[in-house]
Amino acid sequence: MSTIHIGGYRRLCGQIPIQGSKNGVLPMMAASVLSRDTTVLTNVPAIQDVFCMMGILKFMGCRCTLAGGELTISPADMNRTDLPEEQVRRMRSSIVLLGAMLGRFGEASTSYPGGCSIGKRPIDFHLNALRALGAEVQAEDCRILARATALKGAELTFPYPSVGATENALLAAVLAEGTTVIRGAAREPEIRELCLFLQAMGGKVEGGGTDTIVVEGQRSLHGCRFFVDGDRIVAGTYLIAAMAGRGEVELSGVNPGQLSAVLRTLEETGAQIISTENGVALKMKGRPKAISVETGPYPGFPTDLQSPLMALMCLASGDSLIRETVFEGRYETAAELCRLGARIRLTEGGALVRGVPFLTGGAAAARDLRGGAALVAAGLAAEGETTISDCFHIERGYEDICRDLRKAGADIRWLERDAKENEN
Repeated sequence: MSTIHIGGYRRLCGQIPIQGSKNGVLPMMAASVLSRDTTVLTNVPAIQDVFCMMGILKFMGCRCTLAGGELTISPADMNRTDLPEEQVRRMRSSIVLLGAMLGRFGEASTSYPGGCSIGKRPIDFHLNALRALGAEVQAEDCRILARATALKGAELTFPYPSVGATENALLAAVLAEGTTVIRGAAREPEIRELCLFLQAMGGKVEGGGTDTIVVEGQRSLHGCRFFVDGDRIVAGTYLIAAMAGRGEVELSGVNPGQLSAVLRTLEETGAQIISTENGVALKMKGRPKAISVETGPYPGFPTDLQSPLMALMCLASGDSLIRETVFEGRYETAAELCRLGARIRLTEGGALVRGVPFLTGGAAAARDLRGGAALVAAGLAAEGETTISDCFHIERGYEDICRDLRKAGADIRWLERDAKENEN
């Protein structure tokens, strides 16, 4: 069990460097198998999802090492096309290996992917895109088997801008014969970075970051060295945590242009924000203002920050309405926040949050990655001690949330981890 203990409210004040992007590096790791050459990714976060993807790649014959933020992947000796069920069920991002394996080997088999339990999250868009590119895909008995004698370019139109489906289509199309046009593509910064990564490998990809991406299939790709952008969701989490504690923080290593919707929303709630070329500075005085927010695909407000924002709105002066349009299960965090004194009522229109002057420390459990981060933000603003259990979810995406927040003065620690360090 992973447990976080928070000693109580302290005003956060300090500088925090931001780790590399989880949602950016995982599809790049999958894309690295498209070539036999060695690829080196830098600014890679030491998080559980990265370790899990490394385990999957090693299972299939890749050599992978991560040291000092530098990840080296050597796929020349890959000798199997079946993905290990245990790791796949732990991480949803593993599904993008389907497109990469089809592109290089013409076949792949896997179980249905896992990750956080935050809704239905169907993979129909992924499988239909691969079928449109010429793959034969069978999905039954919780297994997926995909084969293709030769992938061929096609025109794809997604009815919804799915990030994962866009990634899978890109990885399958980059080695396909002919041209692939992806309409209704996801526009997230991580998609743009994946397109730049594929270009660095020798792929011809245009339109990353727009809703139409054009891929000219190549005969082969080569290895490369590539820097992973800072994690915009981690940055948003720490900004919200600082606001909850009426603090002042400076974040470095993140592109504020990728946080436009988030920064606008936080300014609307009362934060003073200054953006720099490579970071963001925030100052918060007084209680946040109540607002209404609806999540949506980029460039809208990110679903990954809905739970932390809900924690912030628990302290707002007035009533807030938060409407989740991407993953309906994100509302599960509301019940845990109520354990700390929040007043939240779930309605057909969304989560109605009635702000209170302060939260009260207590015991809560992380139900998913971002929900766990939301509880940390709430605990930092609560009167009294807070204990958050099941924080292995948090470790999937945050390299060391306690270490980072202590840099800004938070009284926060890992119970088991710190106890072991003291023993040694």
